[in-house]
Amino acid sequence: MNDTTLPDASKESDVWYETLRDGHRVLVRHIRPQDREAEREFIECLSNQAKHYRFLGGVLHPSENLLSQLTVLDRSREAALVAIEAGRGDGCMLGVARYSAGAGSLRCECAVTVADAWQHKGLGTVLMQRLIEVARANGMKTIYSMDLADNASMHDLVRGLGFDTRPDPDDASQVIHELRL
Repeated sequence: MNDTTLPDASKESDVWYETLRDGHRVLVRHIRPQDREAEREFIECLSNQAKHYRFLGGVLHPSENLLSQLTVLDRSREAALVAIEAGRGDGCMLGVARYSAGAGSLRCECAVTVADAWQHKGLGTVLMQRLIEVARANGMKTIYSMDLADNASMHDLVRGLGFDTRPDPDDASQVIHELRL
C-alpha cells in the first residue's frame, strides 16, 4: 500500500503519495491553516454516523473555534494529516488523521475520519500508518484513541495496526485503543 520511503516525518512540508486497495492514488500531507474551509466542508459532508463516531456526539456544523483548533496546530504537541485525491487541484479532503498531546507529554490521543464514499478502501489505514510514523518521529511514546464501543470500523482498523483495546473505566459506552511506539 505504501509507495514511498518516509521522509523526515517531522517536517510540515512532507508529502506522501499512496495507492489504495481499489487503485485510487491519494496525496497525504500535513494540514495547514488555509485548509479551514476544506475542513468545514469535510465535516459538514460526513454522514451523521461518521460525525457521531468522530466527535462522540453531536457536531453538525463546526464552530469557528473548532475549525481553528483543527487547522492551526501547535507543532510541538500536535499533528494532523489530510488525504486528497492525487491529481485533483480542488483540495477536497477525503480523510483526516490527527494526534494531540498535553504540554510536555509523550502520550498522544489520536483520531481518524474518512469521508463516507472513501471508506473500506484502506484510506484510514494509510492515514493512521503515516500518523504513527509522524508521532514516532516527533518523540511520542504512546498513541491512543477513545472510541465508542460499537464503532466496528475503528476496532478493525486499530487491531490491524497492533493497538491493544480495553474498556474505558470511566465510560462503559467507550473503549480505549492504545499502541506503544
